[in-house]
Amino acid sequence: MTTHSAPAKLPELTWQKSTFSDGAGANCVYVATTATGTIHLRESDTPETTLTTTPRALSALIRTLTTAT
Repeated sequence: MTTHSAPAKLPELTWQKSTFSDGAGANCVYVATTATGTIHLRESDTPETTLTTTPRALSALIRTLTTAT
């Protein structure tokens, strides 16, 4: 996974707010994908910082987080 703090380097992205984000507009997580399948994640409180990953790496992270005790 890679963290970017310079949004000018990223392609034009269409961001979608997670359905698990709160309805007040704070603490929201956004996700966007590119044509090549790269996944970009960001938070509403720091939208200039993005996390870039692959579907496989994100799936592994989610699987680990949801099965951890």
